[in-house]
Amino acid sequence: MTGFGAATAEHATVRVTVEARSVNHRFLQVKVRLPHDMGALEADVENLVKQRLGRGSVNLSVRVEPVGGAATVRVDEDVVARYREQLEQLAATAGVPFTLSLAEWAHLPGVLETRSTEFDPRATKAALMEATAGALDGLVEMRDREGLAMADDLARNAAELKATVALIAERAPDVVKRLQDELRRRVALLVDRPTIEADELAREVASIADRADIAEELSRLEAHLGALGDLLGSGTDAVGRKLDFLVQELFREVNTVGSKSADAQIAHWVVDAKTAIERLREQVQNVE
Repeated sequence: MTGFGAATAEHATVRVTVEARSVNHRFLQVKVRLPHDMGALEADVENLVKQRLGRGSVNLSVRVEPVGGAATVRVDEDVVARYREQLEQLAATAGVPFTLSLAEWAHLPGVLETRSTEFDPRATKAALMEATAGALDGLVEMRDREGLAMADDLARNAAELKATVALIAERAPDVVKRLQDELRRRVALLVDRPTIEADELAREVASIADRADIAEELSRLEAHLGALGDLLGSGTDAVGRKLDFLVQELFREVNTVGSKSADAQIAHWVVDAKTAIERLREQVQNVE
């Protein structure tokens, strides 16, 4: 699920700003961009993210700034002297006067050096964790709003699938009976007899019809759809992987129904059911 959150926290002489972004992913992937001197805190940030999120590709960027007088600016006199020496030689060679304004001097690389006082490690960590928690709060809130809209879509597609399965279940017994009657009629024509009473032939007809029977698949579909409805209405956290599994099972059963049934109308409904399942599959990839 997608989301964004940002927060800033201050402790002592340090200010930390954290921005958290997430995009869809089947699993949880965490990437943290920290200043090079804060690398030791990466594991703490990742653990905090894992406590709050179960899915998604999450990127966190961290900015650290001094507060108040924590930063000082100084002129590097050695750099200025070397610039003067080289520029005076260049001016003499070119035969032009050597003139630089104060602003031009200040813009030369390395002339002004900004130095920050060393931050207290405990204050830095405290600010980092506070800002990270705040950014995750904002991200989770945005994901929750998206989740409510997604739940409505999932419920609509689940209802559509349930209605299609109900149509298949209603028609299935008649299909099996028609298949048995058709098999008996064809066999009778082949042997040029009005009726066939041989036990072996009857068993073969029953076996063929049984292989076309989809009652078990329909029963499992009904159970999976019930479980799907329970999960969508549960309001509990971290149901994404369970939904993912159920959708896989739904597709497996519907696919079997399509391969076993020789009825054209059921085949049409199977296509509709697969379409609804595919929509469900795309959506549950984004569910926490």
